Amino acid sequence: MSEHEKTLKLVTNLDRGAIEKRLVEARSAAQAAGLTDLAKTLAGVEGAPKAQIEQKVKAALKSLAGKSDAKDIQALIELVELNLPNLK
Repeated sequence: MSEHEKTLKLVTNLDRGAIEKRLVEARSAAQAAGLTDLAKTLAGVEGAPKAQIEQKVKAALKSLAGKSDAKDIQALIELVELNLPNLK
């Protein structure tokens, strides 16, 4: 298990800036992996209302269901999902 994976499992106190940063990372990774639909789903998260971010996270996770080649991206988005209550 990489250090990155360990960190993902432990971080539950991300603020809005950190949440948006992780979603931007996931979007960039999706673009690099050729997952254009996922990248489009994660577009516009910066400064978006909490409800819109929640909707995008749920849609992203749904689109990743069963895609074993995108586990790193899924882990980032799951980390964000755990931290959604911290969005203000």
